Amino acid sequence: MSSIIQLLPDHVANQIAAGEVVQRPASVVKELLENAVDARATDIKLIIKDAGKSLVQVIDNGLGMSVTDARLCFERHATSKIRHAEDLFSLHTKGFRGEALASIAAIAHVEMKTKQEQEELGTHLIIEGSKFVSQEVAVLPKGTSFAVKNLFFNIPARRNFLKSDIVEYRHVIDEFQRVALAHPKIHFTFYHNGSEMFNLPPASLRQRIVGVFSGKTNEKLVPVQEETEIVAVQGFVSKPEFAKKNRGEQFFFVNDRFIKSGYLHHAVMAAYDGILKDGAQPSYFLYLSVPPNTIDINIHPTKTEIKFDDEQALYAILRASIKHSLGQFNVAPVLDFERDANLDTPYHYKDLEGATPTIQVDGTFNPFAADKPNKQFSNYRKPEATANWESLYVGLKQDTETFSGKNDFSFENENEEVTSSLFNDEEVEQVVQKTYQIHKKYIVSPIKSGMVIVDQQRAHQRVLYEQFLVNMTVHQASSQQLLFPLNLFFSLNEMELIADLQLSLMNTGFVFEETNEDHIVISGIPVNVTESEVSIVLEQLLSDLQDGIPESSFSQNDSIAKSMARSLAVKTGTYLTEKEQENLVNGLFACKDPNVSPFQKPTFITMRVEDLDKKFAL
Repeated sequence: MSSIIQLLPDHVANQIAAGEVVQRPASVVKELLENAVDARATDIKLIIKDAGKSLVQVIDNGLGMSVTDARLCFERHATSKIRHAEDLFSLHTKGFRGEALASIAAIAHVEMKTKQEQEELGTHLIIEGSKFVSQEVAVLPKGTSFAVKNLFFNIPARRNFLKSDIVEYRHVIDEFQRVALAHPKIHFTFYHNGSEMFNLPPASLRQRIVGVFSGKTNEKLVPVQEETEIVAVQGFVSKPEFAKKNRGEQFFFVNDRFIKSGYLHHAVMAAYDGILKDGAQPSYFLYLSVPPNTIDINIHPTKTEIKFDDEQALYAILRASIKHSLGQFNVAPVLDFERDANLDTPYHYKDLEGATPTIQVDGTFNPFAADKPNKQFSNYRKPEATANWESLYVGLKQDTETFSGKNDFSFENENEEVTSSLFNDEEVEQVVQKTYQIHKKYIVSPIKSGMVIVDQQRAHQRVLYEQFLVNMTVHQASSQQLLFPLNLFFSLNEMELIADLQLSLMNTGFVFEETNEDHIVISGIPVNVTESEVSIVLEQLLSDLQDGIPESSFSQNDSIAKSMARSLAVKTGTYLTEKEQENLVNGLFACKDPNVSPFQKPTFITMRVEDLDKKFAL
C-alpha cells in the first residue's frame, strides 16, 4: 500500500495557522500594534476603513528593519523576540511566536514599508496571499508602515462569517484601547474612514484612562496601590455608584499585557461585596507587575490567558488592596459607630480652600420707623363656624314641595326593576378571576378547550417589540417631557454610535435637547419608560449593537426595538395584579405574531382538558 501522509505546502499551512491567529480585523490590529510597541516606537498611528475589512494600517517611528529582516519576517516561526526555549520565562516583549505576520500575509494583501534610522534608503514590499509580488528600494522615514488590505480575500467563507461593521468596529476599538491603556507613554492616533477618533498624547495613567474614555471618568476613579514580594498592584477602580449593568471598562494588565481572568475578576467582585447593587459590574483598570518567571504566557495564540504560579496569594492580595482603597477614600462604609459621617470631608474637597463668606446688609432697615414694613404675613382669618347646621337646609323644603306638587315630568318606564341596578345580581356573582400568576413567572388563563400558560417576560417582550416597531416605522411615538433634563455621559465611540441611532431613538419617543462630545441631554422619554430606566436602556442598547446582539435583525430599527423590549419587559419574579395579567394576555394575542418572542422563543403553551385527563388516568 502506498504512503498517504504528505507534508502540506507552506501556503496551505499558513492559511490553517491564520485561523488561530486572525479571527477578524481586530486580530490584525492587535498584532500590528504590539509589533509597533515592541519596536520601541513613541508615535503609533492606526488607520482603518470599513471597520478593518478593507484596510488596516499601522504606522510607527520604531527601529525599522533591514532588507533581510523585511523579507524574513513573513516566514513562519521567524522572530526577533526570543532565541531559546528558556527565553519564554523572561519575556519582556508582546510577541514571541513568530506566527502573526506569516498568518496575515497568507490571507490578505500586505504592503510594508520599513527603514532603519542609520540607513539612507528603506524597503518597500508587496505580498498577496503569501506570494511576494515586488520588493523595491524606496525613500522612507524612519520606522515601519504595515498596510493590510482585503482581509480574507482568498478565504471567502471566512469573510462571510464576519459580523456587521458596527460589531467589527467595536472589536477594533477594544484592541486599540487595550494597547493604548497598557502604554500611556506612547502617542497613539486612531483614524476610521478618514475621521480622527482618538488622539492620545503621552500622559500619566489616569490621564490616559480619561483620554480613552470620557472626561466624566475622572470622578469615578479610586486609586489602588500595593507592593508586595509576589506582585505590585497599581491602577484604579470605580466607585460603587458608577457600576453598570453590563461588563465594560474592565481591564487587567500583567507586565503591560492585557489578559482575561475570571479568577481575578472574582477577587475584584469579592472586594465590592456588600456595596454593589444586584447584577452591577464595577469598572477597573488594574496593572499587575510580577516576575516573568512566575507566569506562563504561551497558552493560547492570542496570549490573553496566563497561568500564575501562586493564584491564591494573588487573589488575596488583589482583594485586600482594592478593599483597602475603597475604605481609605471613604467609599466603603467604615465600622466606627462613634463617627459622624456628616462631618467627613468629601474626597474631592479635602485639598480645597474655603471661600470667604459674603455679607449682605439691608441699608434701608430702620428699627425706629413709625410704619413697620409689611412682613407679608397672610391676613387670612379662619371663618367663624356656622351658627347652626340646619341653616344649610333653609328653603330646601319649599323647593322639594314645589317640585313634587307640579306633575310636569313623565318617565319612560316606571318599572323599578330597570332603574334599581345597573347590573343583575346574578351576573355579578358570575364574574370571577380569569387569570392566575404562578411563581411570579407564568400566567395561566382558562380557555374553552383547556388553559393557556403564558411566559410573562417573553410575552411582554413581544408586545413592546411590536409597539416600538410601529412607532419607528409607521408614526412617531408620543413622549413625556421631563421637568429636569437628564445628563448622560458616554465614551467617545459610544457617542458616535448614539449619533447614528439618534433619529431612530427620536421615533421611539426620546427627545434630545443637546448632544456634546462626551454627553447627551435628554428632555423627553417614551411613555412606557421611567426616568430611572433611561440610562439602563441606552447602555443595554449600545452593548447589544456593539456585540452584534440580537441576532437575525433585519435592520437597525429592528435591533433597537429588540434591545429596548428586552430592557423594559417585566422580569421573571415580578408580581402582577389581576388587571396587569389580563392586559398582558390580551396584548399578546393582539400582536401579529404572538407565538414567539422577538428572540424566537415560545411565549405560551396550551394544555387541553384531554391532556389533563391523561395525566389522571390510571
